[in-house]
Amino acid sequence: MKYSLFFALASLILLGAACQKPAVQNSNSTNQTSGNSINVNVSDIQNTNTVAGRYVDYSESIIANTTGRKILFFHAPWCPQCRQLEKSITTGVIPENTTIIKVDYDSMQSLRQKYGVTLQTTLVLVDDAGQLVKKFNAYDDPSLNRVVQELL
Repeated sequence: MKYSLFFALASLILLGAACQKPAVQNSNSTNQTSGNSINVNVSDIQNTNTVAGRYVDYSESIIANTTGRKILFFHAPWCPQCRQLEKSITTGVIPENTTIIKVDYDSMQSLRQKYGVTLQTTLVLVDDAGQLVKKFNAYDDPSLNRVVQELL
């Protein structure tokens, strides 16, 4: 009985020690609250102006209203490679400051003509004015990694 009480008490003490939060130290100051400190440079936190990558549907205003790199993805729902590439995009990590814009291959003939797209799974990197910068067809290797390698 006294051993189980001892182990219960020791477990509570160890649990309490494990649950203590280490003190965070601002590297711009010398105030340290405990021996368990983490050095954090406040300027590293404050200067993170990057925007996480995203995947969105096409709209008339999306290019003008999007900052960073813009990639048009000409997607057809009936195309197995398009579905595979879309799965890779949605499960992968789109690079920061990059927006992949899903364009319906079948209904957006005017955009296909503008960018010279003749095959689904074509991706077009455009500038802020919507002008073609670079084009890549991912039909043979429909993966986000390949798109990033070819266009960014």
